[in-house]
Amino acid sequence: MKRAVVMSSLALVCGLLLGWLVGSGFLPVAQTNASAISPAVSPGLLTNNRYGASTTPVEEPLDTEDNTPLLDRAGQVLEALKEKNYAALSRLVHPELGVTLTPYSTVDPTCDNVLTQAEVARLSTDDEVYTWGLYDGSGEPIRCTGQEYFDRYVFNVDYTEAPQVGIDTILISGNALENVEAAYENGRFVEYHFPGIDPAREGFDWCSLKLVFEVWNNDWYLVGMIHSEWTV
Repeated sequence: MKRAVVMSSLALVCGLLLGWLVGSGFLPVAQTNASAISPAVSPGLLTNNRYGASTTPVEEPLDTEDNTPLLDRAGQVLEALKEKNYAALSRLVHPELGVTLTPYSTVDPTCDNVLTQAEVARLSTDDEVYTWGLYDGSGEPIRCTGQEYFDRYVFNVDYTEAPQVGIDTILISGNALENVEAAYENGRFVEYHFPGIDPAREGFDWCSLKLVFEVWNNDWYLVGMIHSEWTV
């Protein structure tokens, strides 16, 4: 019993002495090796391990069924059109396919003009007159500058204020063939529609703008702008 008391007292003295030595700086405190602690891996990153896995961020593949990125890109196109910021618009045009311009609903590769990114970027300074298709009714060639064409057959009204918006849906059709889905098999489109502008015309002045997109480099790019209106 006396031996146990002696041993306990000795242990207490040793503990007090050790604490005094550490507090006085005579013995170093064990340091934590921060570099040995692996940081938490962020979602969307590959882990860095001894087998050489990359830590380069991995871009999520575009979900082509998700309407949000599609509508976001369509909204960017409308804003660029509204501001006549053709430099910004050109960056949204498909770098390889360009953008096809259709004045009356029916996409016709033999008649519709295709503009490259560079051609879109210089629209406001290009005064050359081009042929853009045929006028409804008369069949005469549509001849005007690019800026004049955009004012009449692209952003003829403020489509950012369109009361009706459809995704991959033709909201209205007239006498002209609606062939957007057949013409752009790999694309998706957003339609902006005004049922009418002047109430006195009882809807005969309805108009729509379809923006068609295809995927390139994991993002949506503009490949078609289709103007629709009442035709004879």
